[in-house]
Amino acid sequence: MTATPRPGTPAAAAAAQHRAPGRRPPAPLAPALHRPPSAPAEKDRTDAHVRMAVTLEEAPWLGWILVKALLRFAFMVANNLVALLSYLCYVIVLQPLRLLDSKRFWYIEGFMYKWLLGMVASWGWYAGYTVMEWGDDIKAVSKDEAVMLVNHQATGDVCTLMMCLQDKGLVVAQMMWLMDHIFKYTNFGIVSLIHGDFFIRQGKSHRDQQLLLLKKHLENNYRSRDRKWIVLFPEGGFLRKRRETSQAFAKKNNLPFLTHVTLPRIGATNIILSALVARQENGSPSEGDAKELESKSKGLQWIIDTTIAYPKAEPIDIQTWILGYRKPTVTHVHYRALTIYKAVCQALKEFLQERFYFHIEEAYLAFNKLLNCNL
Repeated sequence: MTATPRPGTPAAAAAAQHRAPGRRPPAPLAPALHRPPSAPAEKDRTDAHVRMAVTLEEAPWLGWILVKALLRFAFMVANNLVALLSYLCYVIVLQPLRLLDSKRFWYIEGFMYKWLLGMVASWGWYAGYTVMEWGDDIKAVSKDEAVMLVNHQATGDVCTLMMCLQDKGLVVAQMMWLMDHIFKYTNFGIVSLIHGDFFIRQGKSHRDQQLLLLKKHLENNYRSRDRKWIVLFPEGGFLRKRRETSQAFAKKNNLPFLTHVTLPRIGATNIILSALVARQENGSPSEGDAKELESKSKGLQWIIDTTIAYPKAEPIDIQTWILGYRKPTVTHVHYRALTIYKAVCQALKEFLQERFYFHIEEAYLAFNKLLNCNL
């Protein structure tokens, strides 16, 4: 009794080929061509169905985010119109006071400026964007003159600082910002122009001219308007825009290879220190001169090294700050306060170490080697 192969099996197919007249059975397939059913394709189709289900489940939440963003944007527009127009009206009305008592005028203007920055900070606070501060207590030096050096990652850095500095006494009221000239054309640009902030234009073609303008601006506006702090982003641009060029420059000049920050530019910092640090004079002043010195400004006394760090290195931009479509997050800000004297001494120490440990040591060894050869 001969067993009959079951239809649909490979054995049945081979038997049919054998029974067909004039046809030879095909050669068996090479092992590499024997492919099992496409499991990944089925998995992809399954994942697509799962993703579609998740998307449908999240649709109400995404719709609410969109509605909330539109409502927040409408509120921001109304808030800006009322607050900025009120600020401008008060500044115009108080112009006679500026002629009679400019110090009091800038004192009042500083409070209005602080309220406006507090308004911007509140936008992020309502969206759940909070700040955790670490390091030195900079409120203790809020009455002294200081330059704040901050790393720069996105437009949200400015808003983050506005939130951080609200509880630091009169710092915000008596502060001067150095920011990119593009901010001049925002809704807050007119306020910054009146307050005396400086808008700096980037690029090699503008660098020397901008430094001269900065020096003149500090001489005309910093002390006359009773400013105490000045905020500067030494990197000169956003991290994502400058990282590659900074790393290329570091590689070319044998400098540290930086990933989370870029190499700073020292031009503006040098102008600020040279213009605002008080000159030390030799000799002890007389009684009249001592009183005059007490009434004068002590000059720039502190350098506040400030580092802003975002979770997962994902910075917040101004659009997110306004619309609030990103989930609540905590931004970390670290402060390190150095006296100007300490900072200068540290820089001098590093300079001398580099000069004596490397340059002079190498020159000394080369000179001795040359002498030995001649002898």
